[in-house]
Amino acid sequence: MTKPKIAISLDKPLLDLIDSKVDGNVIRSRSQAMEYFLRKGLREQSVNTAVILLSGEHQKTSLKQLKGKTLIRNQLDFFKNNSISNVFIVTQHTKDIKSLLNEIADSSLNVEVIEKEAKGNAKALESIREKIKGNFIVMSGDTYNDFDLIKMASKHLEMDKMATMGLMTREKTAGYGTAILDGDFIIDFEEKPRHSSTQIVNAGIYIFKPEIFELFDNVNSLEKGLFPKLARMKQLIGFFTYGEYLHME
Repeated sequence: MTKPKIAISLDKPLLDLIDSKVDGNVIRSRSQAMEYFLRKGLREQSVNTAVILLSGEHQKTSLKQLKGKTLIRNQLDFFKNNSISNVFIVTQHTKDIKSLLNEIADSSLNVEVIEKEAKGNAKALESIREKIKGNFIVMSGDTYNDFDLIKMASKHLEMDKMATMGLMTREKTAGYGTAILDGDFIIDFEEKPRHSSTQIVNAGIYIFKPEIFELFDNVNSLEKGLFPKLARMKQLIGFFTYGEYLHME
């Protein structure tokens, strides 16, 4: 989308301060720096939007019963109980889409289903870039989580980094992405390694700043393309969920 161009006058010290924030990675130009800090100053410091990345092949999974209701209803209730009001479900058109739409039709949340063919979960997420206005949550469509999401959001806002990843520990890490921590920072992330020196794994839920999309060039997978990059940049924070987790198949 073409952005309007404007002319403004700034004093030299303020302009120098803006230029000092151009790091060549997250912020790559003066105009991007000005937009970044203007958005940061204006937007409300809260998290009230979530995205469920639900691949078409997992729509049947989202309709399976768990604790007396479907997985998708459990996910929406989880968000509602943690003060989330807006939910985007990014998926593909399949023969099960009508059942999915019927299941969420009476939700008290503002839920929008977006059908998008995309190669990789990063591309699927990027397809709703223009709909994202502030910090937002992303959760895998085939996982059940129940923990203090508000606490995770508070840490994300406090640390003021590009992304926060939900973490948990597992004795057997096969099939999980693994994380190496240095304090709060994830300094190395590897998706489903054959051998791992850590028992800290990805819980399939994340919080991002909207500026995260600036790093999506040539990235198809969040786990393989984005998270290792964020770890190297020291822009990825870890948060132990200490709650219920289930990967449904």
